[in-house]
Amino acid sequence: MALLTTFFAFLYHLPRVYQWLLKPYYVASLAMSVAFLVVRKTPGICEHLSSQREDGNSCDFDWREVEILMFLSAIVMMKNRRAITVEQHVGNLFLFSKVANVILFFRLDIRMGLLYLTLCIVFLMTCKPPLYMGPEYIKYFSDKTIDEELERDGRVTWIVEFFANWSPECQSFASIFADLSLKYNCAGLKFGKLDIGRYGEVSNKYKVSTSPLSKQLPTVVLFQGGKEVFRRPQIDKKGRAVAWSFTEENIIREFNLNELYQKSKKLSKGTGERSVEPEIPPVQEENEGEMEAQESKKDK
Repeated sequence: MALLTTFFAFLYHLPRVYQWLLKPYYVASLAMSVAFLVVRKTPGICEHLSSQREDGNSCDFDWREVEILMFLSAIVMMKNRRAITVEQHVGNLFLFSKVANVILFFRLDIRMGLLYLTLCIVFLMTCKPPLYMGPEYIKYFSDKTIDEELERDGRVTWIVEFFANWSPECQSFASIFADLSLKYNCAGLKFGKLDIGRYGEVSNKYKVSTSPLSKQLPTVVLFQGGKEVFRRPQIDKKGRAVAWSFTEENIIREFNLNELYQKSKKLSKGTGERSVEPEIPPVQEENEGEMEAQESKKDK
């Protein structure tokens, strides 16, 4: 049943996956993931490889290689049970495929194993997954602007994501947070992000660890009146992050976004402010404000 679910989910998202695979990062990842398969099956190369098959056919997998590939499949299925987005599914597949390739190449020939491991290290250091570049209604903070923005208007509720570009979890969550900002942003409810990997000094103030072992990235915090009200993931008494799934449904439920949105719309109407529609990009709003200010000066 799990295999059928994964298969149908893959078919559903196949057009989107196809677009990803056209990007250099995913093209290189795919090539490295199937490297051992290509070497083992390519005529002119596979004849010179060693094999433990009884028939001596060096152009086909032996029993130990089949075991390694079956073990890889089991690990990928277990990891993908907790995956949220298609990016995470594809990322898990690429990651463990490379690990399996390292083991298979070292088992085949230590020189080939060292060469492939070197390529993996170079790839890891030079190639980064493409960042989310889709539509969003999010204010990006720096270490000097976050406090000012959060405290500027006590009636405004802020939902802020602390993230790091090097974190795969943050990259997978980027599209979800962007979709939430498009659906729920209004004059009284705003969305913000701060790259805590870039502004590390902010981590102590807001108690977000940037260590990959802490599992605190991403961290989503609800601010009201400039003060923290709620956050996910929570931190236990030992300072460890409590496991939590960053799905859109969980964010909406735990942060009461539907209720907050309705209250924020009422606040906007009560104060005479116009509610900002999520589809309008921030640049347009700023340009309209500047034009109104210029017209008022001319009238004076």
